[in-house]
Amino acid sequence: MQEPEYTETKPKETTIPDINSQTGSITKLQPPVQSQEQWLKYGQQVSGFLGTLPDYIGNFFNQYKQPVVTLGLLITTIVAVKVLLAVLDSLNDIPLVAPTFELIGIGYSAWFVYRYLLKASTRQELTSEITTLKSQVVGQETSES
Repeated sequence: MQEPEYTETKPKETTIPDINSQTGSITKLQPPVQSQEQWLKYGQQVSGFLGTLPDYIGNFFNQYKQPVVTLGLLITTIVAVKVLLAVLDSLNDIPLVAPTFELIGIGYSAWFVYRYLLKASTRQELTSEITTLKSQVVGQETSES
């Protein structure tokens, strides 16, 4: 009886090329080459998205105009208050500026009390000015009595 011969076969798809065939040499692996068609496909997708982006943003803004404006004003107000507090804090570190501001505040408060709060007629004038300002801000007509 003859023994069957066994031959080892390797499929070509699973063979790994011998990268470092020479001793002491390091071969750099090259990135896989993508076809030009794939890059064109990606470019078309990106350009299509960027082309419709202004429409999406415009529709979003038109749909949510009031909340977006309110949020923007709120963020702007918070940033402005933070900047104002930082400026005032830096001014407080300068010698003689803080006491000067305190004297100005005390002087203005004394003038305000003298001008508007001592007499009944001036208090009534202040009340009418406040209601006029309030009606201008709110947008309602006032009935003066």
